[in-house]
Amino acid sequence: MSQPILRCRRSGAALLRAAAAAVVLAGAVATQGISQNLAEDGALPPDIGSEEPSFTPLPATSLNFYGSPGGIDMPSAEMLPDGTFATTLSGFGGQNRITLTFQATPWMSGSFRYHQMRNLNLFGFKTYYDRSFDVRFRLWREGRYRPQVALGLQDFSGTGLFGAEYIVASKSFRTPAWGGLARDGGRLMLTGGVGWGRLGSYNSIGSLGRRPTYSGATSRGGEPSYDQWFRGPYALFGGLEWRPNDKLGLKLEYSSDTYVTETQTTSSFTRRSPFNFGVEYQWKPATRLGAYYLYGSEIGLSAQIQLNPRHPVTRLAVPAPYPVQPREQWAGPPESWDTAWVDSGETLQGLRARLAETLKRDGLVLESLEVGAETAELRYRNPRYTAQAAAVGRAARALAATMPASVETFRLVPVSDGMALSAVILRRSDLEALEFDPRSSAALLAVAGFADAAGKPGPTAMAGPGLYPDFSWSVVQYASPSYFDPSLPFRLDLGVDLRATYRPAPGWRISGKLRQRVWGNIKDGRLSNSVLAHVRTDATLYAQEATTLENLYVARQWRPGRNLYARLSLGYFEAMYGGLSGEILWKPVGSRLGLGLEGNYVIQRDYDQRFGFQDYDVFTGHASAYLDLGKGYAAQVDVGRYLAGDVGATFSIDRTFANGWSFGGFFSQTNVSAADFGEGSFDKGLRFRIPLSSLLGKPSRAGLGLVIRPVQRDGGQRVHVPGRLYDQVREAHRSGLEAEWARVWE
Repeated sequence: MSQPILRCRRSGAALLRAAAAAVVLAGAVATQGISQNLAEDGALPPDIGSEEPSFTPLPATSLNFYGSPGGIDMPSAEMLPDGTFATTLSGFGGQNRITLTFQATPWMSGSFRYHQMRNLNLFGFKTYYDRSFDVRFRLWREGRYRPQVALGLQDFSGTGLFGAEYIVASKSFRTPAWGGLARDGGRLMLTGGVGWGRLGSYNSIGSLGRRPTYSGATSRGGEPSYDQWFRGPYALFGGLEWRPNDKLGLKLEYSSDTYVTETQTTSSFTRRSPFNFGVEYQWKPATRLGAYYLYGSEIGLSAQIQLNPRHPVTRLAVPAPYPVQPREQWAGPPESWDTAWVDSGETLQGLRARLAETLKRDGLVLESLEVGAETAELRYRNPRYTAQAAAVGRAARALAATMPASVETFRLVPVSDGMALSAVILRRSDLEALEFDPRSSAALLAVAGFADAAGKPGPTAMAGPGLYPDFSWSVVQYASPSYFDPSLPFRLDLGVDLRATYRPAPGWRISGKLRQRVWGNIKDGRLSNSVLAHVRTDATLYAQEATTLENLYVARQWRPGRNLYARLSLGYFEAMYGGLSGEILWKPVGSRLGLGLEGNYVIQRDYDQRFGFQDYDVFTGHASAYLDLGKGYAAQVDVGRYLAGDVGATFSIDRTFANGWSFGGFFSQTNVSAADFGEGSFDKGLRFRIPLSSLLGKPSRAGLGLVIRPVQRDGGQRVHVPGRLYDQVREAHRSGLEAEWARVWE
């Protein structure tokens, strides 16, 4: 290695140490400033600086019967901790509710609810089921003297049967110690608010115009009823919650819901009083149980489960990584590092073998290695780690442990099915200097480079030994749910899948899945009444056979040019469709914007899901825009033609956490009218994914994902094609890596 390069390396390390010190100092100043701002805003006690830091988590926010922060049946102004995913099961007076709530931001949450009302004898149903969405916004935080205030819309996009709007304020106070029950003092939460709709139906104190009559469950539902919001009679509600300790909670509230439908239109229960009483117990850190006496006549029960990605169920246990040992400790001073080994093919083969074995220990697969006197490019596959940043860190340390001392620059190229996703450039001296630095992650990110990767390895690159052709198979259990059939709201199929994949060469994939149902009742569900082509609503007919071919396809993906990614697929893509699909994606490594174009010619498969097709084919395709909004949020817009021949757009937004948890929602608007679409008026839904690593406590890229639609109809539907490009690419680009960069040293 030449002397000028050595001088650059030394001066760079000195500059890096100075930069790391500056980062530490700036971080301390920033942290102090953030704490001061939070205290002024009421998020932290004003005297936080005078107390020792406490790491005891705050007690879980209690939820009401609607699954939102609140008392018993009324809301409060509290918010769940950011990112919390809560499930609430509650019931009283012949009613059962299950609610999924997600705290999407610190100031906004959304809920989806499924409501069962027994013996209602309403709208032609003895037992009536209702689906609804809620949204809540925090208007301002609680301060030393001011309460926290929130605004909420309840059942704003369902049938409107539970429609209500409210503005509510809550203020918390510390209470003094009291005997053994509140030995260290407790917390008292006072809440008061004004509500419209259901929450303005009892003892109203005024009216803001006339609230339009809504046809309720006899309508299609699904369309926001803007003309009703904050209209009509309004009434006051309120309550208090006393928590003498971290386990126990006592509640009292005054309800402004007169339950007209349940007590007057029908006789589900008798409402004798507006007062409700309850006691709750924090059974587990994530589970809260409650018992209540409601409306002077009913006993109610609830269970609240709150999960947060920042507090996983189990601690992730991973093997310790290889330490980065500075070269000067084992290779002598830099002046003695020579490059004679470069011309030895036998030495290069040995380097590849040692590196492949080192990567294998960490669950990574060596795709190719190209080594020069001062630079090494490693292309690797990551089948283990949810966070690509964790794989980058492991790959970098594997190189540091095996490469000759003269190799200073590492180019790390993650590969997905033979397609290079990006290139992360790290200096070896940076790894040596920063591994044990207090701000190692931020400092390493500051000196890391991100670039596009060439479509193919260089001419002198050595392929991983024995990679292609490759054949793999597995047998796994499956659970396939079906929701919201009025005769049986939840149906389920259980069985096993036999999966097999053959990779003849980089970028090529031949894959198939056989499914054997062991038990299930989806086949007994209701048949479609859609007036559109039955592109999705014939799920019952597709569930009749116990043994099916779920998919069988061949796919090729490659890099056609700079910042470009391409895919071509042919075969049986999913249970209902097969055909030909092509996709191209433009996505620069350093850009938050991506643009894609996909076209599919598909034919509907026979109900038995063997090799035959029905007499329905369609060309469907979309132009897509993807935007990374930062802090884990990503937005997507797809414009094009859907399976039923309708034309329109789908809008979606998702939030992904550094450990792989994700939650999002979507809706589609097409040229299909609400009348032709049927129940629900337009396609919409929620989706979430929980990585298995957070449940099992060991690294895994697998996860449990679910898409929940209030109703499955035929408008706005797309074909499910395995291996779409953006999800493969996003996590390996700069914004995706930065979001999880703290895991680079795992």
